[in-house]
Amino acid sequence: MSNVPRASMAKTPAFQSQRTPYKAYRSPFGPAYKTAPHFHGITARSLVKFGTIAGGFGGVAGFFALFFFAEVPRVRVDIMQKIPILGPYFINEIPPEDNPF
Repeated sequence: MSNVPRASMAKTPAFQSQRTPYKAYRSPFGPAYKTAPHFHGITARSLVKFGTIAGGFGGVAGFFALFFFAEVPRVRVDIMQKIPILGPYFINEIPPEDNPF
């Protein structure tokens, strides 16, 4: 065996590399900028933005599911009849001539 190091031994593997202990140079003549605080790249602004969008989609999906299942008897009695303005619409009364009993 020779003492010549292999090509893969010349580089530090990614799992062993560390950040440099010094800060990057910032020129006093360059633009004054600040890095926004984040958690894995998610800032508070983007969290509010995507949370609002997800809340809107969730509200629409819930509204759709409620009215999609409105004719299921359990949903009609337990939920839909208790809505103040729409409640009387969901009361299902069978006329006596249509009742077989």
